[in-house]
Amino acid sequence: MTINVLIADDHHIVRRGLIFFLQTQKDIKIVGKAKNGQEAVELAAELQPDVILMDLVMPVMDGIEATQKIKERFPDIEIMILTSFSDQDHVIPAIEAGASGYQLKDIEPDDLATAIRKLADGENTLHPKATNLLMTRVNRMNTPNNLLSALTIREKEVLTEIAKGKSNKEIGADLNITEKTVKTHVSNIFMKLEVSDRTQAALYAIKNGFVKP
Repeated sequence: MTINVLIADDHHIVRRGLIFFLQTQKDIKIVGKAKNGQEAVELAAELQPDVILMDLVMPVMDGIEATQKIKERFPDIEIMILTSFSDQDHVIPAIEAGASGYQLKDIEPDDLATAIRKLADGENTLHPKATNLLMTRVNRMNTPNNLLSALTIREKEVLTEIAKGKSNKEIGADLNITEKTVKTHVSNIFMKLEVSDRTQAALYAIKNGFVKP
């Protein structure tokens, strides 16, 4: 299966470097490149990539706004933030905008390719610094636990697997259900827990003692 990737970064050298390396990966195809957030939004609509590598600080429209606009229109497109910033003023808004991945630009090339594959397969890929900031954020939230009681037994089983970082395919195999059924359960979990992605669902479960970190 080929993973179609769109690169959004205002630095020409960064775009060329990413393209040069990712073109060496047989299962990754670069379908487009954008030099600002507005172009990323337009190309996302035109090209419908599987994954977008999104810089945060760009002219015309920044990566956070672009991420939000893209996820609102195309929720199935996975977005990985690829940036130099690891502070909460960048990490938290990016995740809240809908990014499922957050990596720093000093990531090893092979690790980046692996992260792209995981993201395309439904796994969140967060740099440890981003994860720590999210955990701190969740620990400060006084979120009521009663939302978990609205989940069915099967949805609770799926949530447990999500918290373990498993993809939909892996969850389906473990619970002996189809991947399509898993996706339905995941959507129901998001709705009932009032979250927008797998990372927030997993952190909610950990925060409320449903699963251990």
